[in-house]
Amino acid sequence: MSTEVSTAIAVSGLRKEYDGGILAVDGVDLEVAAGEVYALLGHNGAGKSTTVEILEGHRTRTAGSVAVLGLDPAREGRALRDRIGIVLQSSGIEPSLTVREAVEIYGSCYSTRRPVAEAIELAGLADQADQRVGSLSGGQQRRVDFALGIVGRPEVLFLDEPTTGFDPAARRSAWEVVSGLGAGGTTVLLTTHYLEEAEHLADRVGVLAHGRMVAEGTPAELIGSRGGAVVSFALPDGVEPAELDGVVPRDARIAGRQVDIATATPTADLARLTAWAVGRGVELDGLRVHQPTLEDVFLELAGEREVAR
Repeated sequence: MSTEVSTAIAVSGLRKEYDGGILAVDGVDLEVAAGEVYALLGHNGAGKSTTVEILEGHRTRTAGSVAVLGLDPAREGRALRDRIGIVLQSSGIEPSLTVREAVEIYGSCYSTRRPVAEAIELAGLADQADQRVGSLSGGQQRRVDFALGIVGRPEVLFLDEPTTGFDPAARRSAWEVVSGLGAGGTTVLLTTHYLEEAEHLADRVGVLAHGRMVAEGTPAELIGSRGGAVVSFALPDGVEPAELDGVVPRDARIAGRQVDIATATPTADLARLTAWAVGRGVELDGLRVHQPTLEDVFLELAGEREVAR
């Protein structure tokens, strides 16, 4: 029997230590309100997968308290599983099953469920309902995973990289479904490497780095906290990053030939940069000034910036 909760996920002091003293999660605090879409971001190894697996009841914690819908996933797994949905990166569905058969089988595990046709429709698979899973494209198989995750009318839905392999149109369609689920009261915890996806979907975002929560807030709050603007351009051929020493700030991000400068004084930085380019007789392809994105903020907060020195 479901119990109404205002806080769908509550985590305090969460720690997970593996053999050998490897600390994957180091004192994470997290609270997600009922009906909220929350994006948990972090580079590989940041601790987000471990955190989510603990919330799902698939991994035990070393220390801290965890409650999902008021239940401890480590103790009340069966009761919790009936109220949550999980979309893993790969679910290993029997390839000989049709889409309809797979959704029917998974749906039978829940005490409350969506009609099979509705789950298939929401996943964008109405035309493939009677095709075998093994015959579908990679993107269509991800849609099957999504259908299995929502067929039980979950109160909390965990989405692990849900749109990997989707084409742009399919990704936008999936965003609409997730937004609709959130608007309908479903709590969604999302992990994704598509920062545009997090910016579009999430009510709030948490950034993990080295097992710790380093920032949290709405996408607008995180972007606003960075301030200023970003000056971007492509490093000219034959020019090495070291040659920008003294021309761009030391914390400028250089990835390949792409240079991004986060600055509160874009006019001054742009003047210095263009004077240098004119003096060298080079063109700065793609030169532009723009507002920072969630990706810019994430790269800075996650401590993975490559610098020009």
